[in-house]
Amino acid sequence: MPFTRPRVLYVTDLAYEARGRRYCDEDIFLTSRLREDFDLALCHPRDAAALLDAFDAVVVRNSGPVLGYRAAYDAFRERAAERGTRVYNQLTGRADMAGKQYLLDLTEAGYPVIPTVGRAEDLHRLPAADQYVVKPKLGADSTGLRFVPADRVRATVRADAGDVLVQPRVDFAHEISFYFVDHDFQYALYAPHPERRWRLEPYDATPEDLDFARRFVEWNGVDHGIQRVDACRAPGGELLLVELEDLNPYLSLDALDEAGRDSFVTALRAALRRLLEA
Repeated sequence: MPFTRPRVLYVTDLAYEARGRRYCDEDIFLTSRLREDFDLALCHPRDAAALLDAFDAVVVRNSGPVLGYRAAYDAFRERAAERGTRVYNQLTGRADMAGKQYLLDLTEAGYPVIPTVGRAEDLHRLPAADQYVVKPKLGADSTGLRFVPADRVRATVRADAGDVLVQPRVDFAHEISFYFVDHDFQYALYAPHPERRWRLEPYDATPEDLDFARRFVEWNGVDHGIQRVDACRAPGGELLLVELEDLNPYLSLDALDEAGRDSFVTALRAALRRLLEA
């Protein structure tokens, strides 16, 4: 009997443990809803490359930092490119999908981002601060992130020889995350208490807020995918980019009401159908 519905391979690591979040709950919910429209199977990211041929599209969701399975991830990307696999998110992202270099590029281009440098010789270009954030260029999920006093930051950067980024530690009011499906804004959440990053509440984004977030989505040029724009509210009231997550952003769907979750699922279904028809 021929297949009558699109076959989707959903890549996730249900055993991945994230601080303050339960990734597996989100994927259990999403796959339960997507099965209404698609024939769907789940697999671990290490198995994705070997399974591509049996599916019409691949959805990469809460698969954890690729640092833990770099060779398997590279093999997946190579195999998907060879056979022209439809991947969601599409694999052309210029932000976290490709590492943290984009923070340097956006700083250099004058975008509203937390000022970032990658060399000890450039530290003078950063605003003066008591502490600096030092993080790996290929880091994810706060892995390897350090707070370094001003009197030690130069030696720290030199010791890491170009493998890290440096930012001033910003005394921000709160963090806000903006969530997009393809280029369509879906919802915003914020952490009113900075010390509790993942205690999120709905946020009523202003037109100015959305203009800020859309600027980075447009810069990234990902036509098919979910993107999360993470920003902080600086002391002067302006928003600054913290991160542009374009690989497998956690969605914090548990912070939405039922109507909000339904709306997101509807948008994702439509996006996957657009990908399959492309």
